[in-house]
Amino acid sequence: MQEIHLTNSEWYVLDCLWERSPQTVMELVAALGERLGWAKSTTITTLRRMEDKGLVLCQTQGRTKHYAPAVQRDRAVRGETRSFLNKVYQGSVGLMVSALAQDKALSKAEIDELYEILREAEEGEL
Repeated sequence: MQEIHLTNSEWYVLDCLWERSPQTVMELVAALGERLGWAKSTTITTLRRMEDKGLVLCQTQGRTKHYAPAVQRDRAVRGETRSFLNKVYQGSVGLMVSALAQDKALSKAEIDELYEILREAEEGEL
């Protein structure tokens, strides 16, 4: 399975579509205009490029185009997480957690959550 690498713009569009799908071009224009200040042309150009890359599906009904995500959120998140780990921490989850702990960026609740995740992973529940 090919890894997914998304630009920030592609994330914004997919995030809208993961929230609710399908959406028309004008619904996406309104949502992205409100969230990011995008012009109609920016949204349409981004959608066309994403369709070419196979990231969104487009179905035309009459004169209206309806878009849906062609990739699942969890698959995109896994790919981006792996890319981030490789780029910043040489692929090491331990180095990342260590950096967060050293910066005191983890709350007690987050540490407890990490313990639970690791326990489940060790027991093969994930």
